[in-house]
Formats: sequence, C-alpha cells, structure tokens
Amino acid sequence: MAETAPYGTWTSPISAADVAAGGGGAQWLDVVGGTVWWAEARPAEGGRLALVRAGQDGVEEMLPAPWNARNRVHEYGGRPWVVIDRTLFFTHWDDQRVHARDLDGGAVVPVTPEPPVPQGVRYGDLRPGPGGAVWAVRETSTGPARTDIRRDLVALSGGKVVPLAASHHFLTAPQLSPDGRHAAWLGWEHPDMPWDSTELCVAEVRPDGSLGPHRVLAGGPGVSVCQLEWEDSGTVLALLDPDGWWNLHRITLGGVVTNVAPMARELGGPLWKIGSNWFVPLGGGRHAVLDSGRLAVLDETTGEVTVVAGHLTSWAATLARHGDGVAGIAAGPRHESAVVHVDLDSAAVTALTEPAGPAHPAPPAEYLPVPEERTFPGPDGVPIPAYVYPPANPGFTGPDGERPPYLVHVHGGPTGRVSGDLDLDFAYFTSRGIGVVAVNYGGSVGYGRAYRERLREQWGVVDVRDCAAVAEALAAEGTADPARLAIRGGSAGGYTSAASMTSVTTYRAATIKYPILDLAGWTSNGGETHDFESRYVLGLVGPLPQTLDRYAERSPLRHADRLAGPVLLLQGLDDQICPPEQADRFVQALAGSGIPHAYLTFEGEQHGFRRAETMIAALEAELSFYGQVFGFATPGVPVLELRS
Repeated sequence: MAETAPYGTWTSPISAADVAAGGGGAQWLDVVGGTVWWAEARPAEGGRLALVRAGQDGVEEMLPAPWNARNRVHEYGGRPWVVIDRTLFFTHWDDQRVHARDLDGGAVVPVTPEPPVPQGVRYGDLRPGPGGAVWAVRETSTGPARTDIRRDLVALSGGKVVPLAASHHFLTAPQLSPDGRHAAWLGWEHPDMPWDSTELCVAEVRPDGSLGPHRVLAGGPGVSVCQLEWEDSGTVLALLDPDGWWNLHRITLGGVVTNVAPMARELGGPLWKIGSNWFVPLGGGRHAVLDSGRLAVLDETTGEVTVVAGHLTSWAATLARHGDGVAGIAAGPRHESAVVHVDLDSAAVTALTEPAGPAHPAPPAEYLPVPEERTFPGPDGVPIPAYVYPPANPGFTGPDGERPPYLVHVHGGPTGRVSGDLDLDFAYFTSRGIGVVAVNYGGSVGYGRAYRERLREQWGVVDVRDCAAVAEALAAEGTADPARLAIRGGSAGGYTSAASMTSVTTYRAATIKYPILDLAGWTSNGGETHDFESRYVLGLVGPLPQTLDRYAERSPLRHADRLAGPVLLLQGLDDQICPPEQADRFVQALAGSGIPHAYLTFEGEQHGFRRAETMIAALEAELSFYGQVFGFATPGVPVLELRS
C-alpha cells in the first residue's frame, strides 16, 4: 500500500549517479562493411567520446582511451570519423587534429600537422573523397577573438592538406558523386543560421582532385537545406523548405528542383552539427525519413509517409541503411536512447546496445513517468505543444488536498525541441513527487517554418509567454501547485529561464544552466560567444544598432533587481559558447540583494555537462535548491548553500 508523504520527499531508487550513467549514449552512427559503428559518450571517463562497433559478442571498442573522437568545428562539433578502405580517420579532442588507425592493427598516427596555436586549426564532417582522400571542413582561428575564424573545404591525402573551396563563411564537407566527377555541399553566410537560408552547391572534380568553380543548385534567401545525398551521378536528393516545411526534393545538375512528395510535415531539422542526416534512400522510390523525429518510410509512388516502430518516438539525425532496414539511435517514452536496427518490411526492432549497460540497469518501469502529449492555448491564439511528466512512484502518494510542485523545462537552441522521450533527468524529480512539463514554445522545430519563426525578433517575449501560459494552465486546472512552480533550462533555455524570472511572476524559483544573460554582450563582432552563433541573436531580437534598447530590455543581466525569486546557476568554466563571464557578472549583481541564490562552477566542462561527477553534483544541488525554496526535506543529498 502506498505511503502518504509530501510531494518532493518521496524515496526514489533513481539516484543522480544513475542519471549520470545514462547521460552518455550513442552519437554519429554509420555502417561500415555491413557492421554498425557509432561514437559513444563516456561520462565516467571524463566525457570521452569512444568509437565502437556492434560485434557478434557485444560492443567492440575501436578507439580505446585516451583517444576522444570529438571536434570543435562550430563549437558543437561535426561528424568526427570516417572509414575509408581499411583505415579509420577521426578527429581527436585534445589537439583537434585528424588521426588515422589501420583496422588491421598498428598505432594511431596524426594525419594533419600540429597547428602553431593549440586547437587553432580544427577539422570536422569527415567524408570519403577520391582516391582514398578524406574530405573535411577546416576551421582556422585567425585572431584572438572567438569570432576570428576562417573556414574552407580541404582534402587530406598523402600527408598533405589541400584546399578545395571556400564558397561560404560556413560550409559542410562535400560529398562525391557516384562517378567521381562532381562534389556537392552546403554553405551559408552571416547573419543567417543554417535553418534560415542555405545554398546547395556543386562543382566539378578535376583530374588532380581539386574542385572547379561552384554553382548553386538550390536554396537561397529564405530557403533552408539541411541534408543532401547523391541519388545517381546526375541527381541529388535534398531536404529543403521552400514551401515552409523540410520536404524531400530531387535536384538535377541542370538545376531542376522537384518536391517528390509535397506535404505539411517536417522531414528535416536544424543543422546544429554538420554531418547530421534525417533521411536515407532505400531504392525504388522509397526513403527512410524522420517525420518530426519519428522513423517513417516515404513512398514516392503513393506520396505517403508511414511511421515505423511507433513506440520509438525520437530518432537522432544519424540514420544509416543496414541490410533490409535502417540502423539508428532511438528513444521513446518507455525506452532510453539506444542503438537499434529496424527491419522496414516486418517493422521488427533489434536492440544493438543496452541503453545503460549491465553496471547501471534501467530503473523499474513503475518509477518512470509516461509523458502526456498536450497542447495548451497560447496568449496569441497559437496552440503550444508540451509534454507533461506527472509524479510517478508506486510507493508513495501525495496528501489529500496537496498539489505537486512542477518544473517547467525549457529546451535549448532555441531552435530545438523536446520529443517526449524517457528522460532520467526528469525521472529523478518525478519519482520524488515533483512534476515536469517540457514545452515546445514558439521557435521550436518540428512544426514548420511559420511556427519556428514565431520567435523572430521575439526572443525573450514569445518563449517567456508560452512557457508561462503552460505553467499557469497546469495550475488553473489543478495539476500543479501555483505557489510551487519553477523554471529550468540550459543555454538558450537558461536565457529563457532567467528572462522569465525577471519579467513575469509565474515562478517561485529557477535553475539557470550555462546561460546567455547579456544579449548585446553575447552577440555581434567582438562579442562573448563563438563565430557560429555570433549573429544568431540578430534574427531572434533585432538588427544592431537599430534595436539596441531592445537588447538591454530583454537581458536578464540588466534586471537582476527584478528577480521574482531564488535562482541556482550552473556553469562550465571551459564553455566557449556561453562563457562564464556573463554568469559571473549576474552573480556579482546579486551580492547583497537579499535574493537567495547559489552559483556552482565546474572545471573542465564545456557547453553542456559531460563528466559524471559534474552531472551528479549539478542534479543533487538542483534537488536541494527546490527543497529549500518549496519547503520540503531532501534527505540523501548534500545541502546546497544559498547566499543572499
């Protein structure tokens, strides 16, 4: 019989260490010689990205410690590995150089030269080129500022780095046509982000392996291209959105562009990491696609998109054809992210990895919340999608008349989304009696360009209003305690959390992780962020200097005196995307304010936490923080010291 206890105090078998153990997972999957390979994050190894493959006797490690297959291109990283013939090429985090390892044995050897400045030259989105060459994007620091960056496409061959093209300020690595005569790639310019405007370029490959002048086949102002694949030597397949939705198009070298199945459905996504892929051609006019994150098959003959393995509701943008189906990385409301194979004829799903591994088995299902997908009325009449994760613990129930506290989770990006997956981070709270609602506020992807562009010049307004509307609706219907609402998020979600606490009175508290807090200081030339996002805010807030007053009004750093309640800030000290300077200044402004707050910093952490010890400390601090603010005990975790 369930014990009656206040919400937030329930005893849970899900520890912060369990959450950290599941905080790694697979990335960058592909198929090599009929075998599925992927990169695997290891929180217990300092966040190292190992490279493994599925063997007959389980997972086989192909890149042991200390090698770390990550790169800093765009700071978010791009495709970090490729196998050509019998050689593995990969980027190593420590030096950002490309290294090689013969699959038949032998030592790891560097392929690119050591740069004059450590990590001053970076490579990403590795692809096979002609004659065994590796094609890649090269990113070179040209000065002291984070925005002093030059990029070009290069070929790595015979111990040399040979420039190929520099068509745009931002580039993806070229893909070689089946006959070896052409290369195709994507490019875009400041101030656009890749989901705003991109161009699909093509150039001839000369006999010496260099590229001729490029021409633009598709894309352009107001059109985003997020992926391309050669269908044959004269035709490219690509995802682009001239009609407001990322649909699959066929493009000839003559420039004829045809939407193979027009539909108001999102088959692509935001190109945060170059080398991502949302579709795979299957032949015969069939294509495996991701329909707003769900695996589906697009049939050109019927024009229909049929969802496959519907219980897996979220697939990473790293699909690969494998046998009679596809391999990928998938999750669902009851399934942690794992590497799987799906037979597209029978829809049979085969797991190639255990989500957490034998050392950290998944928590019992009864402690895991099943999210309810809902829409809430928005303040401007546009429905707001959200996923509600109610408290879930078979051993406890709340007292009669008491409503649970709720956390409003704000995803990052802001050009991103939540998908209703099983999230141990959420389960850590829900199993203790704290509800979570994850909001796809205006600006989120998966709902077409019009919904995405609700945030254009409205960041800090639409996102704040949408999240508050969802929180207030849950309180009004009796689901959540209106006096115990909090908001949490990281990066752009950290900004919205801080902006909410300084502009509305909906929330009692906020957890703000690696945030943007001063919009003008973060953006523009010489700003505090990196080159990739240095003009992002121009579209989200407005052009400079014309709207400088708007930047000041929407910057939480300028309004620390307006905070509606206590805040917890969490920050990695090596973050190049949202550097700690802004969080430092925000906390300095709170000194002596009388507002309870805490600020935890973590050595060696970049943007987003990768080390197990950091994840544990951050999550336990967050629980202690809510307990102190909302008035419930949190035994078993260290007491977070709050200052005021």
